[in-house]
Amino acid sequence: MIKGELLETLFEAAHIQRWNDHLRPHNFTELDKQAHKMVLAYVIGKFEEQDKDARIDWSQLIEGGIFEFLQRIMLTDIKPPIYHKLMEESGRELNHWVYEQLKDILKPVAGDLNQKFEQYLFDDNYSSYEKKILRASHYLATNWEFNVIYQFNSHIYGVEETKNKIENELEDHYDLLGVQKLGLKNKTYNFIELVGQLRFQKRWANSPRVPETSVLGHMLLVAIFSYLFSLELSACDKRKYNNFFAGLYHDLPEVMTRDIISPVKKSVKGLDSLINDIEDRQLEEKILPLLPRKWHEELRYFLNDEFATKIFISDTTQKVSTDEINRFYNRYEFSPVDGELIKVADEISAYMEASQSIHHGISSKHLAEAKVELYKKYQHQIISGIELGALFDYFY
Repeated sequence: MIKGELLETLFEAAHIQRWNDHLRPHNFTELDKQAHKMVLAYVIGKFEEQDKDARIDWSQLIEGGIFEFLQRIMLTDIKPPIYHKLMEESGRELNHWVYEQLKDILKPVAGDLNQKFEQYLFDDNYSSYEKKILRASHYLATNWEFNVIYQFNSHIYGVEETKNKIENELEDHYDLLGVQKLGLKNKTYNFIELVGQLRFQKRWANSPRVPETSVLGHMLLVAIFSYLFSLELSACDKRKYNNFFAGLYHDLPEVMTRDIISPVKKSVKGLDSLINDIEDRQLEEKILPLLPRKWHEELRYFLNDEFATKIFISDTTQKVSTDEINRFYNRYEFSPVDGELIKVADEISAYMEASQSIHHGISSKHLAEAKVELYKKYQHQIISGIELGALFDYFY
């Protein structure tokens, strides 16, 4: 069973500032970097899979992304050049320390996640292809950040050395088709740029909060929480994949509309539906054209009615319940998506954002009301055997 300590550990990344010895945009956080990295991993993985007929274990790629995220949270105080040097010379010892810090909060999670974490850290042959994709995604996300801050730091000692190191690492991954494609800086690169803008869109724009979180960082938390729920349900690989990436992209249209808060959406009858229609048009006209056409159907499936629980059968999308998926449709050929669990993950993330800020002494009417309302909604709720009350109690 998922414990609140694990969710809290993941949320700590919202506090971690990146490039904090450089001039940089406000709130350049580790959470946002990891979210951008997983979008890049999706893009690179898709190119490898569909254009090179590569076999990718998407569950191992997603879990590897989660494991590397946790590892970075534990080792965040180490500057990158020193971190990489230490990993070269004492990587096994550092990984052992990381594993010891995290094993107790991972042990209760279903799907043998703790054992997989240990294997990922210590077995070089485990998920080697997926690790390569994640490394490339890491350096591409770093390079995106560096391109933003370089103009402010071109006069700083050592910045050119940093630039050369990042470029050399990217060159080492040019055997991956996605890295080559993104290096051309054409339409798919523009998709990565567009997603990057979600780093600068603040959640709860009408409330002061600590820590502030972006739309992009929130999307990653929803994706990971959705994946953890999937493990609890013994979801098939396709269902885990769908739940993670549907969670990762669930707010993608907000890059065009911004984060319209729930009170505004509910203030006028029919406004919520109108906003959804606008978001659907923006998806079709502005976002999907930036990606290869063969990917469009999957993104539509994720984003059209994003919180619906559904399957794909007889060439049509059908709405079902999570319990029905558990009983009848938990197989690859039905491409199941647990929209109701993604919605729970979305609201747990919002609840954490409100609760943690209040805990740090920064509150507002909006945060206080959201905390109370969400707690009332979920304190006794059970979905397919997952007791949500315990998670909400942890952050109350």
